[in-house]
This record gives sequence, structure tokens and C-alpha cells, in this order.
Amino acid sequence: MSNTETRPAEMRCGGGTEADRPAEVEILGARDVPLGGPRAMRVRRTLPQRARSLIGAWCFADHYGPEDVARTGGMNVPPHPHTGLQTVSWLFSGEIEHRDSLGSHAYVRPGELNLMTGGHGIAHSEVSTPDTTILHGVQLWVALPDEHRGTERDFQHHVPHPVALNGGEARVFLGTLAGATSPVRTFTPLLGAELTVSPGARLVLDVDPAFEHGVLVDTGDVLVEDTPVERAALGYTAPGRTALTLTNRGSDPARTILLGGPPFGEEIIMWWNFIGRSHDEIAQAREDWTKGSRFGEVQGYDGSPLPAPELPNAPLKPRGRAR
Repeated sequence: MSNTETRPAEMRCGGGTEADRPAEVEILGARDVPLGGPRAMRVRRTLPQRARSLIGAWCFADHYGPEDVARTGGMNVPPHPHTGLQTVSWLFSGEIEHRDSLGSHAYVRPGELNLMTGGHGIAHSEVSTPDTTILHGVQLWVALPDEHRGTERDFQHHVPHPVALNGGEARVFLGTLAGATSPVRTFTPLLGAELTVSPGARLVLDVDPAFEHGVLVDTGDVLVEDTPVERAALGYTAPGRTALTLTNRGSDPARTILLGGPPFGEEIIMWWNFIGRSHDEIAQAREDWTKGSRFGEVQGYDGSPLPAPELPNAPLKPRGRAR
């Protein structure tokens, strides 16, 4: 998914130290963001924000739906560029058609991972299919480390098998959890999983103590450790834990997305759909997109590519974590 805000704010991110991080669960609330246009879908964004920019290499998290496509028109994002990142698409309901300049033509379906590597540059489009009535899911970005941010464009698809847990179920789409390992390639250690917690259950997960974690709540009355996390909010825990406890206080199953990874030790600049290390690098990516070079062409989309917004007047500068 593109960041289609017409005036995208600079999203500044960087690594921090253990001393910067609180010991308990930190709640990151979501802000409402329109994806452009009078009938545009709105998303709830928890990353990045001032309180915390990244969780491991996870640098962007949008949560959307359940969205009545008949009312909103669904998703129709024209071809747009990406650099320096991987996009991770995960649906709970609906279907999205994906086309990219690598030549990939695929569908995002519930419980199936689509991961696209932008690297030096890729373009793609995303359109909800005609049969979709309710669109509901998350769109996530992963920052590529400096040594790999110019890597070749790539596309991977994976359908994780559900793993039964004592008190719930997991679908591990990236990394390793509860004995399940995803084969999907990433450039830093990562964890990404959909977790369902049974009504009234207390789910205890063994986790890597080198990782920081974020729990994004989709549905349910959820505690992360002993801290309530509201729907669409994200509960953050710092490295050092060997176990993570989720409790469902409700009478229906709760659904969450678990993200994790070791703290990302590099400063980065996020602006529009680009991740770079300097203002000049971002400006060059924008110029290349405007001129129609570098990113390739998306075949099969009926419409024009998304134009790049204007750069801000002040230079874009990398900045470390706010905390």
C-alpha cells in the first residue's frame, strides 16, 4: 500500500539504546489517516509516531477495516514507487489484486502473505477485487539495513499453516514462533504473526529476549502482560523478555498482530513511499519517479501512475528515536 497522503509529513526514525526504552508496556495509539480522494479509505496508523518510530525494522503499520466497499469504493491505489523497504500485506477479509514492475501479478487473500522488496526501486498497484464486500487487514513496511537497501526488487508469497497454542492459534508469516518458521526472506531478524486468543484465555508465548515486540489489537478485550490495549492500538515491550503474555478478557476470540525484531541501529528518513538516509537521496528518488526512470512500469493497471507530492521546504534530516 502506498502512503497516499497529499502532504506527507516527514517520518523520521532511527535506532536507540536500551536505556531509552521503558521497562513496561507502552501504548501507541493510532491516528486516522485518509488515503486520498473524496471517498478514500481511512486507515489507523500506529507506526511511525513521535513516541516510537520503529519496532525492530518494522517502520510502518496501517490497520484498516472492516470497510464496506460498497460505501467507500474499496482500495484503488495507482502505480506508485518504493525504495529502501519491504512491504508486507496481510488481510483478514476481502481480496486485493497486486501488480508490480517486476512483472508479478498476484492476489492478497486472508491468511496469505505477500511481501514485496523495493530495494533500489520498484513500483506497484493495489486494487480491491470486484467480489470484495468487506476489506479488512494490515499493511506493514520493513526498513532495509544500509548494506541491503539497494538490493534487487523481489516478490514473495507464502501461506502459513495455523499452529495450535495453549489458549489460541498462530499464523507465523515472518520469522519463528511456537515452533513454526516462515521461509520468507528478510534482511534483518523479524517476527510477524497473526495470533488468535480464545475467549477468557491467557496465552503465554516464548519470545527472543533480543527482540522488542509490538502487539497490534484487531479485535477483542486484550491485555498485553497486565496492560489493556484498545482496538487498533499497539502495545510495545522492550527487549529483555523471554515470554510475552496476552490475555483475552472477552467472550469472543481476540485477534492481534505480533511484530518483533532486534532494535534497528540505523537512522533513516521516511518520506512518502521512500526510505533513505539523506535529503538528497529522497529528492533523487522523487525526481526519478517523476521522470519515469528507475522504478519500471506496472503492466495491466487501467489508469495513470500516482504523482509524487512536493518535497517540504526544509531539508529532510535523519533523526533518532524520540525515546
